[in-house]
Amino acid sequence: MPAHAMAMASKASTPDSEVSAPQENCYRLVVVGSPKVGKTAIVSRFLNGKFDDQYTPTIEDFHRKIYKIKGHVYQLDILDTSGNNPFPAIKKLSILTGDVFILVFSIDNKDSFGEVIRLRKQILETKCGNGAKSVPMVIAGNKCDRETSRQVNTEDARRAFESSKKCTFVETSAKRCYNIDVLFKALFENAKMPSEMSPSLHRKISASSSPALKPSSNGKLALRRRLSEACGMVSPHARRPSVRSDLLQLRSKVHRNSQDEDDDDDDDDRSSIQKKLRKIACCIQ
Repeated sequence: MPAHAMAMASKASTPDSEVSAPQENCYRLVVVGSPKVGKTAIVSRFLNGKFDDQYTPTIEDFHRKIYKIKGHVYQLDILDTSGNNPFPAIKKLSILTGDVFILVFSIDNKDSFGEVIRLRKQILETKCGNGAKSVPMVIAGNKCDRETSRQVNTEDARRAFESSKKCTFVETSAKRCYNIDVLFKALFENAKMPSEMSPSLHRKISASSSPALKPSSNGKLALRRRLSEACGMVSPHARRPSVRSDLLQLRSKVHRNSQDEDDDDDDDDRSSIQKKLRKIACCIQ
């Protein structure tokens, strides 16, 4: 196949490729927790409103949702991680590249609650150790429809996380679609992301409607449309970025974070950036 034909075919296979969000409007959500707690079920409810009773172990799933909100384009990448990831370096890279987090345990499994406490500590240590001042997250106590087999008390769970900044505890049931919208509204509020990203606050459109997601000309919209317009599309061909892409993204983030810091010594700034980048690169070797 000629090169130009291959390029056209590639472009056609990714209808969202022409819809690009500025870097400051791109976010990565990482979902973590023990196996069989309902991580994938929560993600599925968020993306398409569906629930599958059949359990299939997740290795690592990647999803992308593109939004147009008040004339601006946003991108939300979702990394649904494995509860049994045997590669600590990959898990650490997932944490480092995450902007917001959902930590899931099952209310009928006390061990999964303990794992969420451990994961939260790991996320805070990893992110704050690399320059983040706080980490937006939501703790989901899933499967609250199984009240008769509850092992984790609601108040105990609430107390375990109440002192954390930008952290909200919500009991959910992916099976019954209970509090899924509440969970995501809390997450986006903690991260100061547009509330219209929540499932109930935007219009769902298909990939064939992707031109509707393009930014408005010069960002100019009638006042009524600016206040009400919000739509979102799940990308049907999203692929997880490569490790190299993740490292480049981290480099950019570290650089931006360092620029935001009030430090009078430019040499110290550059040295600090290099140290952080070396630490990040080492974690995946």
